[in-house]
Amino acid sequence: MKKKLASIFMASTMMIGLLAGCSGGKEESSGGGGDSKTIKFGVNLELSGAVASYGESLEQGIDLAVAELNKDGGIDGKEIKLVKVDNKSEAAEATSAAIKLTSQDKVTAIIGAATSGNTVAQVQIANDNKTVLLSPSGTAPNVTVNEKGKLNEYAFRTSYIDPFQGTVAANFAANELKVKTAVIFADSASDYAKGLAESFKKTFEAAGGKVIAEEAYMGKDTDFRSTLTRIKGKNPEFIFIPGYYEEVGLIVKQARESGIDVPLMGADGWDSPKLVELAGAKALNNTFITNHYSSEDPDQKIQNFVKKYKEKYDASPNAFNALGYDTVYLLADAIERAGSTDSTKIKDALAKTKDLSLVTGSVTIDKDHNPVKSATVLEYKDGKQVFNTKVEPK
Repeated sequence: MKKKLASIFMASTMMIGLLAGCSGGKEESSGGGGDSKTIKFGVNLELSGAVASYGESLEQGIDLAVAELNKDGGIDGKEIKLVKVDNKSEAAEATSAAIKLTSQDKVTAIIGAATSGNTVAQVQIANDNKTVLLSPSGTAPNVTVNEKGKLNEYAFRTSYIDPFQGTVAANFAANELKVKTAVIFADSASDYAKGLAESFKKTFEAAGGKVIAEEAYMGKDTDFRSTLTRIKGKNPEFIFIPGYYEEVGLIVKQARESGIDVPLMGADGWDSPKLVELAGAKALNNTFITNHYSSEDPDQKIQNFVKKYKEKYDASPNAFNALGYDTVYLLADAIERAGSTDSTKIKDALAKTKDLSLVTGSVTIDKDHNPVKSATVLEYKDGKQVFNTKVEPK
């Protein structure tokens, strides 16, 4: 997930450099972010602000996994302690939180953020301080590889990347829905949306389809009727809407009110309980999303997780709940294989992760620190997410 990242580092450059000199390369004797009996994980999430729904869901999954691990003896006998900071859904706050977690709290690793922009805001600090940064749901490619093609050495993710989502959506539209023409309606200020739109268009047209129009909106817009009227006039068979639930909910509602009844599709940015509140259950019929998992998937590992989550929270877990849960287990597995809380050793162990069975799929980390894993297509029926199909990576 990615919000547009402003240039926020200039004011803190000297401070970051100082902190890097003070706290880089945590020593084993210090416990690598804890004492001899504990391991500290920093949690840098959007717990308030525009996309708080994502952060809150991740937090619940993280808490569930940590409680389970601690009940079973922690990691190598050490109890996991969480140090949580609310980044308020803002990149500058995410940077400040990362500085606090590395310099003051001296955590072993940072989990977060939910969006790619708020994750990228931490990358320099993580690399300078040699602290593993593991985003549960930052899907933009530049989370782990910067715009110059250089690997962000200490940055990893639990989610797959946007180009994979866009490809899955395009193939689903062309091969399953059998549509030939599509319109893309994307957030023009979001790198997340632009990346999805680009990969969708490339794959859809390679499959024989045609993108007959590309329209744009801006984050925080609330009235999309004029653009939707223009889209309706193009008579598309399908509309791809990569974006976040705040705007997407209103777009779906206004599209149906405008008489647009063709299939609509997006990606994991739609996945929030608030989407149904904004769009309405009926309007969401005949809409689809690519996502990281489905609570209806019959896979036994998934159903075991769903049962445990329901017992704790009395609700069905969404994909962000599952990604938060998996992130803790991915990190714990790396620490156990490293046999150490030294950041460099944890980083190296994460990079060597192979065929780790998690709720959102079997994970192998590739050379760019991205997980190779499956994707799920979900359909909305009367406000409920219904499992449609699972797509394995090729």
